[in-house]
Amino acid sequence: MRQDLRKRTKQFALRIIKLYSALPKSTEAQAIGKQILRSGTSVGAHYREAYRSRSDADYISKIEVGLQELEETVYWLELLIESGMVLAEKLNSLMGEAQELTAILVTCVKNTRHKSE
Repeated sequence: MRQDLRKRTKQFALRIIKLYSALPKSTEAQAIGKQILRSGTSVGAHYREAYRSRSDADYISKIEVGLQELEETVYWLELLIESGMVLAEKLNSLMGEAQELTAILVTCVKNTRHKSE
């Protein structure tokens, strides 16, 4: 599972990079794009850091930072849609993946906390 999540978070980052490349060149879209590029690509980096953590507390901390980055990414995706810069249909799949990754990472944290009790 950990290997799959490493691949999945990397694929998510690659999709974010492609989204950024395809955004309109307006100042507003590029400003949001830079934010989404930073938050969306950092999820996998935080997961990889967690993967190599030295303790359960360290693991949980790094996963929770990844969760914060995912939440921020969803926020920027929502702004792209609600501002009309990108059609919702073009981002539905990416939004769905962000929600699935969030659920998986929340489960990772819960399972680790339960194991530590």
